[in-house]
Amino acid sequence: MTRLTRYVTAELIPPLLAGTLLFTAILSFGYFFVSSQWLAGVPVGLIGQWIAFQLPDTLVKVFPMAVVLMTVVAFGRMSTERELIAVQSGGISLGRAARPVAVVALLVTLLSVWLSLWVAPRANVETRGLYWDALTGAGLGQLVGKTVDLGGNLTLAMGGYDPATRRMTGVRLEKWSPDTPRTGTLIFAGSGTFEDSRMVLTDYTVFTVDYAAAAALSRVPEGDPAAFRTAVQATFPNVIIPENATDPLTVDTGLSRKQTLAQYADAIGADALGWSELTGTLRDPAATPADRQDARLTLNRKLALPFGNVVLALAALPFALRYGRTLGVSLGIALMIAVAYYLLFFVGLTVASALPALPEVGAWLANVVFAAAGLLLLRRT
Repeated sequence: MTRLTRYVTAELIPPLLAGTLLFTAILSFGYFFVSSQWLAGVPVGLIGQWIAFQLPDTLVKVFPMAVVLMTVVAFGRMSTERELIAVQSGGISLGRAARPVAVVALLVTLLSVWLSLWVAPRANVETRGLYWDALTGAGLGQLVGKTVDLGGNLTLAMGGYDPATRRMTGVRLEKWSPDTPRTGTLIFAGSGTFEDSRMVLTDYTVFTVDYAAAAALSRVPEGDPAAFRTAVQATFPNVIIPENATDPLTVDTGLSRKQTLAQYADAIGADALGWSELTGTLRDPAATPADRQDARLTLNRKLALPFGNVVLALAALPFALRYGRTLGVSLGIALMIAVAYYLLFFVGLTVASALPALPEVGAWLANVVFAAAGLLLLRRT
């Protein structure tokens, strides 16, 4: 039995590695092709680093296709050459012979979960930061004219950005008190820099405004300067105007520069949420219901796709036994199964959005359907 396990495993590994390399190369070329207009004159080393940062997220997406190809090619060949018939004639069941498939698929699943929840989110942030800062040189210029949430009730808006000096101009920061929502601090600065999680502003002024007190200004009696002065002081409890315009003001931000670029520089933000962020949101009593809902859906999505490796190995096995005659046919069947799975997976995400009270149903829909179909087809094989 040990020799059979080693033999079947040796049949599985080459198509798994070949499929992973093939599909990863195709997706990586797609990333390069879409962004090629921005990459003229960029050093090859930087381009290679940018593609390498995308590998964790890419591998999570291509592993299911590679696992399908592994199963169809390996068991298709063994079925065609009557090796499985010989094994079964020796009293070994198909389930026992296919056990290495489940083991390899489970190992790929564990690797994929680790990549999806711990490695890929950080790598995605690095990817966007490298792309906008080093490859395109656009930097924070992508945020000009936008109001972006930097976390901790702090928002940023800027009127301009100079990529050569990495300086923002016409900066406005707003920070609102969670306890008194009508009280906010506004910072206006002529220029500033944003590196790591720290913003350094110059030529700035700071105003803390109590808009509840501002509403009372209209009720101040006319001809009473003292009452008016008191009301104005209550409206602006804190005003800071530095003596020198070059004096710096340092502001700590909730999001780092790279995280801000990852979330706001593109029309679709990077997938930058990992296990700690998602579970933290679910445990946070101050999180809004909408935030918890999004965290539940994202966490289930990031778990469902990796576990699709085990499900697809099961679903691909009956197709391998029936149709896996040649490498070309096997590749076609593998692509057909993978495309069908991904289509149903995205349909499930749409269902999850329509069922906000129970997003797990939509996120795991493809896995449930393909597992049931695989078991049914195996019983008929």
